[in-house]
Amino acid sequence: MVDLKERQLAIVLLDLIGSTAFVEKVGAKDAAIWLQYHDRLARSLLYKFDGREIDRSDGFMLSFDRPIDAVNFALIYQQTIPAKTHLNTRIGIHWGTVIEVIQDDTWTAVGAKRVELEGISKNIAARTMSLCGAGQVLLTSEALESVKGATNAFTPKGTRYVMIGLYKFKGVKTPQTLYAVGSDIKALQPPEGTDKVKRLGGPKKVKSRARDRKVLEWIMWVLPRWALINLIYIICELWPWLSAQGYVKWLQVTGNFIVRMFYGSGY
Repeated sequence: MVDLKERQLAIVLLDLIGSTAFVEKVGAKDAAIWLQYHDRLARSLLYKFDGREIDRSDGFMLSFDRPIDAVNFALIYQQTIPAKTHLNTRIGIHWGTVIEVIQDDTWTAVGAKRVELEGISKNIAARTMSLCGAGQVLLTSEALESVKGATNAFTPKGTRYVMIGLYKFKGVKTPQTLYAVGSDIKALQPPEGTDKVKRLGGPKKVKSRARDRKVLEWIMWVLPRWALINLIYIICELWPWLSAQGYVKWLQVTGNFIVRMFYGSGY
């Protein structure tokens, strides 16, 4: 039996850069010892911030109930662990809806993970991570909004959030506004696009897109009202003729229906 639950979570993708080359260089056994050392450090930090390990490959997929915990984990990880392991990493964070899949003992007994996450939020977090340079932490606009103004005793001093631009993710319809977070100038620089992520522009492009959206919203607000006013004008002009032809009752019923539809639509 599989338990499915819809949840809002902060999804964190942490990638070890060049892990394949590292394994090839030092050999499987030495790499395993060193990667286990890295994982112990990462998991200790994860425990401190009430996070949860979902998957492990060339890094981790993690989830957090509170976005600020995800951000603090990422920042403190980048400030401390790479210096100890000499492994460069990149981290992407997204806040969104996922389907949490809880597997029963039948499947975990043969190797299935106890908890899995499904949904486009996981893909958005992965695409965000793929843009990062070494030591960088990037967030989506949803993640930023969820932590805006939130800090606690664990948030590193000098932490800044910087808009880096608008990006189009392969397989995701809506372009994403991304932000870098950190205190190091290098970590706040906008990355270029990749084969799966196209950079559409910087902050000016984001502001231009916001203006276009406001204009479209205004047009969508005006159009139905303009149409109703014109309809009323036409009916008033034709009223004497319609009255003479016996259409008054029909017009009253139709008019009441139109008014109900108009106001019922939320305009």
